[in-house]
Amino acid sequence: MARPRLLLADDHTLVLEAFAKLLETEFDIAGTAADGLTLLKVAPQIKPDVIVLDLNMPQLNGMDAGRQLKKILPLTKIVVLTMSEDFEFAAQVLRHWASGYLLKKSAGSELIKAIHEVLKGKTYVTPKVAQRMLEQFVCDPRPAHEVHLTNRQKEVLQLLAEGRTMRQVGVLLEISTRTVAFHKYQIMQEHGLKTQSDIVMFAIKQRIVSSPI
Repeated sequence: MARPRLLLADDHTLVLEAFAKLLETEFDIAGTAADGLTLLKVAPQIKPDVIVLDLNMPQLNGMDAGRQLKKILPLTKIVVLTMSEDFEFAAQVLRHWASGYLLKKSAGSELIKAIHEVLKGKTYVTPKVAQRMLEQFVCDPRPAHEVHLTNRQKEVLQLLAEGRTMRQVGVLLEISTRTVAFHKYQIMQEHGLKTQSDIVMFAIKQRIVSSPI
């Protein structure tokens, strides 16, 4: 059985060498990149299973590189390595393009664990940041940032979150199903929603519908 193939991206040579040494016992190191532009060039050629990505890189930062990589290689998992313990930032990258979020001070064994988890289709968040994300949601379930929705978007979002089909929403609002679809997918794209469950949770956090709990 072929071993998972990794692409490592960090602008420090010693760090790259250390990561490669740590990970080569369980994974194939298919390539490395020391800046964002090189990463975007080599990743489509290598098509790795997982990219371990430092966010602080020259020429093109890891944040922008991550967004582009997700579009180019949608099946490739991206594990972020960063110094930032900002849970709101972590939530943002995980919502839009990353599958894992680790701190650079994490143990090497945690990085290996994270890679295995994302390869199973799961999301991995380093415990310290995950705890802060949970605490914030429990204490204040309101959205971390103000979100602007038009009145029509709010109407569509409410009805979809309540379980109506796009056709039913169109009938209720007296607009075409195509128009409903336009609003639905615009909301999903702008706010990183992927499933019906995401739509419901987003509507609850925006206080457009009430939580069933």
